[in-house]
Amino acid sequence: MSRHPNGAEDRETGATLRALRRAARRARELGARTGTPVYVIRDNRIVDLTKQNRAVHRKPPRQREAR
Repeated sequence: MSRHPNGAEDRETGATLRALRRAARRARELGARTGTPVYVIRDNRIVDLTKQNRAVHRKPPRQREAR
């Protein structure tokens, strides 16, 4: 990448990092909701994040209204 005098490179990098964090958060939430594993490498080991944080990301079930 070339350096832009108006700081465009810094803005693009920041926006990219924010987008990656949003995508990772959504993947963890979806994995927790559907029971799908979300694997990452942590300390040179493959780890399933949904097993570690099951209680944190799982939404409570919706209650149906009585008719």
